[in-house]
Amino acid sequence: MSSSFGLLLRSLRQAAQLTIEELSHASGVSVRAIGDMERGVSRGPQKRTVGALAEALQLDDARRVELIEAARAGRPRPSGPVAGACELPREAGDFTGRARELELLRHLAEQAGTGEATVVATISGTAGIGKTALAVHAARHLAELFSDGRFYVDLRGMDSAPQAPGAVLSRLLKALGVAEQRIPGDDEERARLYRELLIDRRCLIVLDNAADEVQVQPLLPASGPGMTIITSRRSLTGLAGVRQVPLTELSNEEAAGLLESIVGKQRIEADPDSAAELARLCGNLPLAVRIAGNRLQSRPGWTIGQLAGRLEDEGRRLEALAVGDLAVTAAFTLSYQQVSGLARIAFRRLALAAGSDFGIPLAAIVLQADPFEAEDALEELVELGLLASPYAGRYVYHDLVRLYARAQLEQEEPVEAREAARRRMETWLLEVAVVAGRWFEPGYGAPPPEWRSAVTLDSREAAGEWLQAEGVAWLEALRSAARRNEHGTVVEVAESMHWFSDRVRRWGHWREVFELSSGAARAMGDRLQEAVHLNYLSWALSVCEGRMEESETTALRAFELAGEVGDLRQQGWALFYAGWPDYGDPAKLEREVDYSRRAADLLLQAADLEGYPQARMTHILNLRRAGQTQEALRCSLALVAALRDPSYGGSPAIVAYSLGAALSHLGLTYVALERWTEAVDAFHQAVPVLTSHSVPPALAYTHRGLGIALRELGRVEEARQALAEAARLFEEDGDDAQAADVVKKLEEIGEN
Repeated sequence: MSSSFGLLLRSLRQAAQLTIEELSHASGVSVRAIGDMERGVSRGPQKRTVGALAEALQLDDARRVELIEAARAGRPRPSGPVAGACELPREAGDFTGRARELELLRHLAEQAGTGEATVVATISGTAGIGKTALAVHAARHLAELFSDGRFYVDLRGMDSAPQAPGAVLSRLLKALGVAEQRIPGDDEERARLYRELLIDRRCLIVLDNAADEVQVQPLLPASGPGMTIITSRRSLTGLAGVRQVPLTELSNEEAAGLLESIVGKQRIEADPDSAAELARLCGNLPLAVRIAGNRLQSRPGWTIGQLAGRLEDEGRRLEALAVGDLAVTAAFTLSYQQVSGLARIAFRRLALAAGSDFGIPLAAIVLQADPFEAEDALEELVELGLLASPYAGRYVYHDLVRLYARAQLEQEEPVEAREAARRRMETWLLEVAVVAGRWFEPGYGAPPPEWRSAVTLDSREAAGEWLQAEGVAWLEALRSAARRNEHGTVVEVAESMHWFSDRVRRWGHWREVFELSSGAARAMGDRLQEAVHLNYLSWALSVCEGRMEESETTALRAFELAGEVGDLRQQGWALFYAGWPDYGDPAKLEREVDYSRRAADLLLQAADLEGYPQARMTHILNLRRAGQTQEALRCSLALVAALRDPSYGGSPAIVAYSLGAALSHLGLTYVALERWTEAVDAFHQAVPVLTSHSVPPALAYTHRGLGIALRELGRVEEARQALAEAARLFEEDGDDAQAADVVKKLEEIGEN
């Protein structure tokens, strides 16, 4: 049966002698929509639609009013919101933090009604991150902006059978005041009626715990002044035109604030350090912090430190984070149950990874799958909030989620399968580490053409990036190899790192790497290899950690071992490291001059044409420190001349770098002699050579010396540029003390 609006529209169109197509063209309303109106399918169109039709029909005021009234009469006229239906759940009253997200939601709420489309925001994140708490808190505090009501529905997205959209629409329609007998039986008609009701209403709808986009799509109003907030463990990226509000764990301050709001300020102030530690052990996850706070509330005799002590044990932590019907494990289980086969295996087994984050290639090795399958599995876990992806290609667990994954691994896979996965991962990590490290070794470079792996190392830069990104992982694999007495593997990996380590001195683990390798060589009974790796260890102790006394002792032990096997080269290197400048102990300077002189002589005698220049430059430095500047100048000039001689030999790349470094030392020696013009000339020759070899420390010292010499010559602007570049390079290398010293010199130039 046609509605009165439909009959009136048809009669007015016919009176205007227009076809439906002509009216559509004139009004901008689709042919289908006009047809639905005339047939009574759409009985109460929107005001702007009615206005467009009236304008196209050129109606006078009386007819226009008649058409508007007919449309109004055709719209459903519910009695108004039903008290108690779809009402917001109770808040705990101790909501803390999320200031940025609340500000964003308020901004979106204030925008509601300013455009045609309704405002939709999705709050997503892992289990226990506080999605529902944020949505409900925001809804309560935005009440003044939504005069027609705020409504809440739990979509039960983690249940085995989430709520059907039709059932949700029925509940919302009842809450909006539609009598049950007027609710259409067809889901599409329910959705149409729901959208019509919200065209003119300022309502806030909270759709909590959504399963996926398919469940949510029919529940979204097309237009109107309202707002819809959706929460989900999935990111719901398939929804168009929505504002994403992803949640991560609370900040340290927010977590401490939540704990304080639960247990009280006095209890926190009694032991603030333990409170901070308790929040850390909870991973700053709101659910875990709330459970910990509730446990303390129910046990007034416990101190915060006692509960923190119970959580220290990783094996008991998840079990301890349960109180009443709240449990971290239960929250994670709901997500885990949604995961498909390969992603479920990935979730469990990647908990074996030692690093805080990991990449797709490592996942492919653990899963014995190709990288595309591995990436799909990882992205499924991200979609469900079980992993985060802080940047492209890298994935990370929340601390508590990792513990849950480890527990599932132990429960669901036998020991043999777990160990096989671990060995496969660690073997791959060490294999790739060797190949990546050798990119920096003279005589190696790119991997052999036949080498195949889940990771591509097609450049020195890619190799360096991989070594740093997976540093924690391959180091742990190296430790495992050492525990299994795989001595040859340990020595091979450490040997491949020799040249790379000099480029990344501040990594923080080189001492351990070379302690493991020298210990492995000793266990093998190989005195020469032990000497080699003790020399590497001496370098790490002095250059990386400033432990000069231990470095000297280690180097002298290497010298002793190399002497026993008659290896002049390693004897030379041992004295080179023993003679490394110790600026903190001037009493050692005479020994250092002697060590470095003997080192250079031994390396030259051993025909180590790459090592000799380094030992000679250390000797030149020690001569300058000892005030023997003229002798330092003689040695510098002789070294530069030797390296420039085409008959010198050695690796062209290393000799070229050594020439640049020797020119820099020559410049520094001229600075010590206050021969500024000659210093500038030497530095200018050194800079392009060192720049081409990308060694920031050597280049930084060169620019600093150049800046000093230029300042003394009155070439102030050039001096500023050189010193500014030195400061940048020192900062890039992580040497804050030297950077600060150079900045001070720059300020002095400015004052003058």
